[in-house]
Amino acid sequence: MSTFKKLTQKRLFLPIFSMILVMLINVVYDIACGNAPLSFFMITIKNGVLYGRLIDVLNRGSEIAILAIGMTLVVSASAGTDISVGSVMSLYAGVCCMLLAGYGEVNVSTYAHPLLVGIGVGLLVTCICGLFNGFLVAYLNIQPMVATLILWSAGRAIGLLLCNSQIVYVRVPSFQVIGSYVGFMPTPIIVAAVCIAVASLVLRFTALGTYIQSVGINKRASRIAGFNSAKIILLCYVICGLCAGLAGMVATSRIYSADTNNIGLNMELDAILAVALGGNSLGGGKFNLAGSIIGAYTIQAITTTLYALGVSSAQAPVFKAIVVILIVVIQAEPAKDFFKKLTSKKAAKGVTQA
Repeated sequence: MSTFKKLTQKRLFLPIFSMILVMLINVVYDIACGNAPLSFFMITIKNGVLYGRLIDVLNRGSEIAILAIGMTLVVSASAGTDISVGSVMSLYAGVCCMLLAGYGEVNVSTYAHPLLVGIGVGLLVTCICGLFNGFLVAYLNIQPMVATLILWSAGRAIGLLLCNSQIVYVRVPSFQVIGSYVGFMPTPIIVAAVCIAVASLVLRFTALGTYIQSVGINKRASRIAGFNSAKIILLCYVICGLCAGLAGMVATSRIYSADTNNIGLNMELDAILAVALGGNSLGGGKFNLAGSIIGAYTIQAITTTLYALGVSSAQAPVFKAIVVILIVVIQAEPAKDFFKKLTSKKAAKGVTQA
């Protein structure tokens, strides 16, 4: 019992357990359908590219994983969430495609401006969005959800305005590479891996992670200790904006267009859920980036599994809501106290019987 108790207290227990549970559901489903038991894990090469449900999860979950990086830092530092990341993704699409296609054009096969200009300006705009959110939270002390609600509603509208409420297509092969394949490997997987690696290295070999957690635990005490709490929170929101831009870059390239109505739609909910599913407290403080990344791919695995089970895209959010409820209940203090009392009673009963 003590070994099991120690295992359940590990911070990665919840995200790893959730991922294993989703995988087991896929195994049971494949057996019930008469398929090979490990079909979910099978990876093959078709038409020169990697193919398989596991590859599909890694590929389609790339945007959520990138968003989860920024959302983890924001939640840890400010004890709040950035609900504007989906709209900021859409804004990136509008800015980037408008520059590449030329204002007023909706379907082009040549660039009006260089590709790097479109990507660079798009990412710069998303960083400015993060700066705006961070200023409201860090310096004006506005509650994070309220502060980011501004861009949640305005970001997508600005993107639509830039594109004249139309879908702007950029049918240039070099623009599509980021959302398609490099050789046999899906490019979004590579982009997500690079983002995760850079974030992990920065947090591991610099004091940034310690500063963020200190501010999240107690902002006033951190300020007394010499940390500039406002600047740290501001930086986290800028990073979150950058992550939203990178996720928007992948999503835009994937469909080689600026569909500002749909790009990033409800992605903020998946990003927040990834952080919660990763075992991180939404009340700020200590965080585990690895848990958030596992949580992000678990969410995509849940989505892929639901579609395989015949659940429509309109019904899928209902099941995600159930997952959110379970996570919130498990992380609630009364639930934790209940499980502690339950395990202590069983342990005492075992000692008595012995």
